[in-house]
Parts: sequence; structure tokens; C-alpha cells
Amino acid sequence: MIIVMNGKTDDADVEKIVKKLNEMGHEVHVIRGERRIVLGVIGDVENLASVPFYAFKGVEEIIRIMKPYKLASREFKDFNTIIKVKDITIGGKEVIVMAGPCVVENEKQIFETAQQVKASGAKILRGGAFKPRTSPYSFQGLGEEGLKLLAQAGKETGLAVVTEVMSVNQIDLVAEYTDIFQVGARNMQNFVLLKELGKTKKPILLKRGMAATIEELLLSAEYILTQGNYEVILCERGIRTFEDYTRNTLDLSAIPALKRLSHLPIIVD
Repeated sequence: MIIVMNGKTDDADVEKIVKKLNEMGHEVHVIRGERRIVLGVIGDVENLASVPFYAFKGVEEIIRIMKPYKLASREFKDFNTIIKVKDITIGGKEVIVMAGPCVVENEKQIFETAQQVKASGAKILRGGAFKPRTSPYSFQGLGEEGLKLLAQAGKETGLAVVTEVMSVNQIDLVAEYTDIFQVGARNMQNFVLLKELGKTKKPILLKRGMAATIEELLLSAEYILTQGNYEVILCERGIRTFEDYTRNTLDLSAIPALKRLSHLPIIVD
């Protein structure tokens, strides 16, 4: 459920409602826009029917969100989420390109690639230091050494950096070197990881799982949002189909669908 308040409502009046909801056992997420303030109420809302919230100062509308994802929905936030990374705006009118190697292999490779990425007009350097592979015998990445090389290449070229984090125990380490956390397709439903990343203060690029529905992607984003991190970037990277000539089939139609359903920015891999 969301409670919509006039954007000019005093903080004290907003806090009265938040306090009341907390006392009734609900978690509340507050989003402030130019024209309205939205309170996202999480939990079983059946016990709220007896409370005359329209009587509270500033309340304009009460809306029940029927979708299983709440904070990621357009009902909760009807304007686009804009994410700032250094001097880069993700989710605005400019098309932001992220480019780089699948995995950081050595210093020469990542520094030469970073220069090419910069010269091509991209704004963000990507590269894996921890790389999940289908085969356990494939190269898995350089680990912390790869993170250091990636961060140095980004610093020298002025590019922001995005790289994958694969487990909870890697979060603090990866956070030292990256501007954006990446959650890979295989970890899209690693809910323990998602909840811990939700407690961080860095943007999170969330890739759609290879067999995940749009709703499942948004529910995974919801795990992050409920922990207080609202800077989630959705990523459509292709899904598994009957086609075996190409590795993945890009679900291009998912992009306008996600834009209609959610306020979160989306990129294509």
C-alpha cells in the first residue's frame, strides 16, 4: 500500500504517519518528489483498515498495490529513478554506454581496453575480477589483483567502474575498488546476497537470470530496495530459449515492458 501526501507537507506531519505505521508493525519507505511525498507501506496491510489516514494532514490518496513487487513498481514511484555515479547520470535522457572485457586478464589488456573505451565515448568501464564460469576448469578471474587493475585503469582514464560481486564475503573487498556493484545472471535470485547489497550505499546493476521472468527480475530488485538501497539498475542480457546457435536470445520486448512496470533504469547487455 502507498500513502500519497502533498509535496509541501511538513516533515513533522509525515513523521506522525510513519510513527503510527511503525507502531502497527509496518516498515515504511519514504520517497520525496517535487509534487508529492509517497509512503510505501510494507507488510500485511489488513490491520490498517480501521485507521482514518485521510484525516492526517497532507494525505491526498491511499492506493493498494496489487503487484507482488511494491517498491519497484510505477504505483509506488511514478517518475523515473535517476542514479548519479561521479558525473554520470543513469536513467536520464542520455544513453550511457558501459564497455570493457568480460574478465580482467592482465595489466596490458585492461589498460589498453580502457583507453579504447574512453576514446569510443563510453562512460563506464566494465570487467570481471571474479568470474563465474560454466566449467570449473575455465579461468575464474584474478580476484583482488584484477580489482586493483580495473580501478587503476578507471582512474587513469576518468571512467567509472562496474564489476561483479559473487558472494556476501566479497562485498567489502569489491566496494573498495568499484563504483557500481554488478549482480550476475546466475546470482539474480541469490537472496542473501541481494539483501546484503541492499544495505550498501553503492548503485547495483542487477542482471536478469537466463530463465527468469520479468516479474522475478523485479522481485529480485525488491529484495535490494527493501533494505534501503534505491539505486538499482536493471539489466536485460538475454534469456535461454530453444535456439542453440547463439548463447542467449535478447528479449528486446522486455525493455518497454519494464519501463512501463517500473521506475528503475534499465540497460541492455
